[in-house]
Amino acid sequence: MAKDLYTALGVPKTASDKEVRSAYRKLARKHHPDVNPGDKAAEAKFKDITAAYEVLSDADKRKKYDKYGDRWEHADQIEEMQRNRGARYGNGGFQGGNGGVQYDLNGMDDMGDLGSVFGSFFGRGGGGFQQRAMSRRGQDVQQPTDVTFEEAYHGTTRTLELVSQEACDTCGGTGEVAGATCHVCGGHGAIRKPRRLEVKIPAGVATGAKVKVAGEGQPGMGGGKKGDLLLVVNVRPHPRFERKGDDLYVDVDAPVTTAVLGGEVEVPTVTAKVMLKIPALTQNGKLFKLGGLGMPRVKGGGKGDLYARVKVRLPDQLDDKQKQLFEELSAAGV
Repeated sequence: MAKDLYTALGVPKTASDKEVRSAYRKLARKHHPDVNPGDKAAEAKFKDITAAYEVLSDADKRKKYDKYGDRWEHADQIEEMQRNRGARYGNGGFQGGNGGVQYDLNGMDDMGDLGSVFGSFFGRGGGGFQQRAMSRRGQDVQQPTDVTFEEAYHGTTRTLELVSQEACDTCGGTGEVAGATCHVCGGHGAIRKPRRLEVKIPAGVATGAKVKVAGEGQPGMGGGKKGDLLLVVNVRPHPRFERKGDDLYVDVDAPVTTAVLGGEVEVPTVTAKVMLKIPALTQNGKLFKLGGLGMPRVKGGGKGDLYARVKVRLPDQLDDKQKQLFEELSAAGV
């Protein structure tokens, strides 16, 4: 993610929601992987602007980002800790009763720093404070993932490779074996254990949807539960189908004679082609609804509808007889 989210989208901090949305759409079209196949720089840029938009398009997240910057995801925990800092307050910090020691809460890089501050303070027995456990749920972790239009229609899976650290079985987490450095963990007391996790993305998923993988986020504090991993879905656009909610729109060609006299036109769907009968004198741009041929509904079952938009196709050239017929039609005032 870019260091500054406003810079990533090229908008000022005072930008309206509409300006943020417009900037994102413009940049997304420019840097989308489908438009720049094989361009790693464009792919990285696309991920940056998507991550920036995910925050700045959400009023609550944007407010936290404006206040805490890169630490916005920890805003709730920081503010709760500040509300419960104890009996006496210093200038921007927590002044305990243990020999006047002051802990500055400003400038902390992450929740690990906050945990160490409170752990060191409450771990001491002096100053008239009782030791108390501070249990906090871990933060959720968001990760963008792209799916094709067809994958969104049928549903798909993504295989994630997750890495966790666990206490070394050989040294029991001490880093030493019989007084020597543990050869398994190299003295760190922990080993990294990669594992693969298959995540199911449901049929009908839309851009911006979040698929939750419970318990795969950041660790909690004080024995608190781990957060969740959230896959933020981006559905790549289709060159022919336009999506609005669960409904799809598609343009279909109709020869001028079919539009005038009536007849059948071929309509593509996501999975096949169907024939649509149109009445005589069908106007250019006329919409026809094909029920149940749209996108699957993630909730509630069933599917949306497909709307076929008629585009009357004129002939590329006319022979003498055809030209004469059109001239006769023109003379008749048609």
